Amino acid sequence: MDLHFGDSKPTDEERAAIDALLGPPESSWEGAARDEMRAADLRWARGGRAARDRRDLLLPGLHAINDRVGWISEGALDYLCRRLTVPPAEAYGVATFYAMFSVKPRPATVLHVCTDLACAAAGASALCEGVEARLGLGSGVHVERSPCLGLCERAPAALAIKAGDPVRTAVSAPATVHEAVLAASSPDSAPEEPPAAMAVPQAGDPGLTLLRRVGVVDPASLDDYRSHGGYAALRRAFDLGPAGVIREVTDSGLVGRGGAAFPTGRKWQATASQPDHPHYLVCNADESEPGTFKDRVILEGDPYALVESMTIAAYATGAHRGYLYLRGEYPRALRRMEHAIAQARARGFLGEDILGQGYAFDIEIRRGAGAYICGEETALFNSIEGYRGEPRSKPPFPVEKGLFGKPTVENNVETLVNVLPILTMGAEAYAAIGTEKSTGPKLFCVSGSVERPGIYELPFGATLGELLDLAGVRPGLRAVLLGGAAGGFVRPDETAVPLTFEGTREAGTTLGSGVVMAFDDTVPLPRLLLRIAEFFRDESCGQCVPCRVGTVRQEEALHRIAERTGAAAADDIALLREVGRAMRDASICGLGQTAWNAVESAIDRLGAYE
Repeated sequence: MDLHFGDSKPTDEERAAIDALLGPPESSWEGAARDEMRAADLRWARGGRAARDRRDLLLPGLHAINDRVGWISEGALDYLCRRLTVPPAEAYGVATFYAMFSVKPRPATVLHVCTDLACAAAGASALCEGVEARLGLGSGVHVERSPCLGLCERAPAALAIKAGDPVRTAVSAPATVHEAVLAASSPDSAPEEPPAAMAVPQAGDPGLTLLRRVGVVDPASLDDYRSHGGYAALRRAFDLGPAGVIREVTDSGLVGRGGAAFPTGRKWQATASQPDHPHYLVCNADESEPGTFKDRVILEGDPYALVESMTIAAYATGAHRGYLYLRGEYPRALRRMEHAIAQARARGFLGEDILGQGYAFDIEIRRGAGAYICGEETALFNSIEGYRGEPRSKPPFPVEKGLFGKPTVENNVETLVNVLPILTMGAEAYAAIGTEKSTGPKLFCVSGSVERPGIYELPFGATLGELLDLAGVRPGLRAVLLGGAAGGFVRPDETAVPLTFEGTREAGTTLGSGVVMAFDDTVPLPRLLLRIAEFFRDESCGQCVPCRVGTVRQEEALHRIAERTGAAAADDIALLREVGRAMRDASICGLGQTAWNAVESAIDRLGAYE
């Protein structure tokens, strides 16, 4: 097909940003300056197939432009499309899919102020109003009311991004109006973020398994990591061989920690047994569920653990290339992981011959750009490949045809780091932790109306009440949200529910990714439900009708209920139930299937609109 380009041209800065990623263009077909020597270049495509094979660089290219300039102009988009032989219309669809990109002019500095659940309960609305009043028009700062930034333990939170070479970022959390304005006005002068260990109230506890190194080792030092047991698991993996590693993981009973709870060993075995090659490994670090921040703490506080566990997973499943898909809102985690991967590569823990074992594996980081739906594995694959992050229909499943159409194993950060203690302590000892059906330790993200918010590590089987006691729940507890926006509410008298996958199911709720958000009686519950509905409406990819239309109707009904009482409200509640069932039964992916969960539980368990 012909590629139809506009007449706009990139600025020198935009061209430089793209060339820094892709290298200089080799012909006028790719966008090089036209001269007599290159006049014939435009008569035919040179290297078109090779350029199309680089389509997966579209998302990094959009980041390169956005980081340098602050927005993506038509000229910059056209030039990037020439370099990659991508139709501009398709690239425009990708650029407009992500919340962190803009195709309209805006200031170089963007201040993202979180307005999601934990921050909303901590006064995000007043923070936004104060920041907007202080900055005003002409300040050179664009204020963006943002979904969850993954800083829930320090709510309310703000993230400032100042475009340039290099791009500069600053986090303000807990944010005041003055500190948020300072972060936006002068990112280099903003106070340094507290260490990752501040998000772990149990830091230093010798009984910890997954979090034992956070706050104990220097996250920048590979030697410090090794002195605290690092890479012992990989050495044992090489001793066991791929089949032995999969057997250990299977015998341990490890299941996915992202919410689906699929047995990890079965997924690895299914991928490893596929005859089609190459195989790929993808680590999903795009934790965008409101209230979730456990992956961020591991990435910032123990980055080498993820590098080691990804290497083990790749070795077991026959993959030689791994992708770490990292949230765009995690600048410090990005820096830590870039450093850890570079150090591991330089020291022989990544590359062509890892530890002299003749096994080759390397990791590439791909940054997300603000799309909750990309937490769904097939949407994540599309995002990496340079397409809109829309879920694919299944089957075929990723273990057969995943990333680039090849067998792919996808796990989240918490799932992968559980592999390290499985190999060091043995499957039997690991399975002895927790319960028969939910084995091992679990990380819980606790925020909201508690004295000590943060990440807690407990064995499966501990009760919700025990967890809240550790976090110091405040008086006047009104409700607890389990599993984030896609989860469900429980009442204060239901805190005896065991925190296991089977226990929460029996209690009529879900464990999800481990989100626990407590709300006292000062938090208006109807406003929280409306924020959840707004979140799902904004984050729906729009691919399927039940979700695209249902999330809109859900938000509209909640707006009407807020203004009505009696029979009129009852009619809208009945409509909510009908729409919710349709989304649950007919949506393509988990976003639409769970968009009604929290609202339903609030109506049925909490009597939210009585």
